[in-house]
Amino acid sequence: MTDEVGVVTGDLELRTELSDDGKLLAQVRYEGADEWYAITGGSCVLADPRDHEQVHSLLHGLLHRPEG
Repeated sequence: MTDEVGVVTGDLELRTELSDDGKLLAQVRYEGADEWYAITGGSCVLADPRDHEQVHSLLHGLLHRPEG
């Protein structure tokens, strides 16, 4: 689910960005598209910026599920 267009399915790309104040923003886009969409509820403040990679990996695992 995204804030801008609702549900997105299919081949997606995930991007997570960490701001200087520790806020992580997760976004997806259709593979190869230009527009990125904010994942609904996909932002949080990390206590330690070193956790960014682990959070990205966790989100990738949640989004990369086989159909069914």
